[in-house]
Amino acid sequence: MDQNSAEHIAALIERIGRLLTVEAHAQGLLPVQWEALRYVHRANRFSRTAAALTAYLGITKGTVSQTLKALQAKGLISKKTSAADRRINQLMLTPSGEALLRHDPLQQTVEALQQQDAALQSELADGLESLLRARLQAQQRRPFGQCRDCRYFAVDHADGSPHFCQLLGEPLAAADAVAICHEQQPLRKVRP
Repeated sequence: MDQNSAEHIAALIERIGRLLTVEAHAQGLLPVQWEALRYVHRANRFSRTAAALTAYLGITKGTVSQTLKALQAKGLISKKTSAADRRINQLMLTPSGEALLRHDPLQQTVEALQQQDAALQSELADGLESLLRARLQAQQRRPFGQCRDCRYFAVDHADGSPHFCQLLGEPLAAADAVAICHEQQPLRKVRP
């Protein structure tokens, strides 16, 4: 198989994915539980719901429900009824969940990537983002990009907030700019 062939690249991605899955059986959690914790950590306040997590992971509502129940039973997440819509429960990391994420097994891969030169990191990011966009489009799934890359994102809003979501009509804090959102509509290059 040619080193630059699509089949070879797909096989490399599969193998890296398998390594990540094996590593994700750490701390007594399943890989999907780690993914859910990471999502709750990275998502903005509008996207920390079971429905948004279901869409992000592309798995069934039942699997997400069981995952959230397990994480709640372990004291890693909590749920709070939304003031805006009492039918929606907002997901939040507990202090124990935040502490556990500081020992995320994905960090080993982050460290391996940090050892690569900046040009390679940039090429990898661009290539993988393009591949992810193509796969999401083929499956008609949402991109879940960062607020700052959304067509509804406004900087230095007139209400005095550093940022503003024009779709939801809500002020956004500086930290919201880099959080992922289920409502995100890409304006330019999207980070997953």
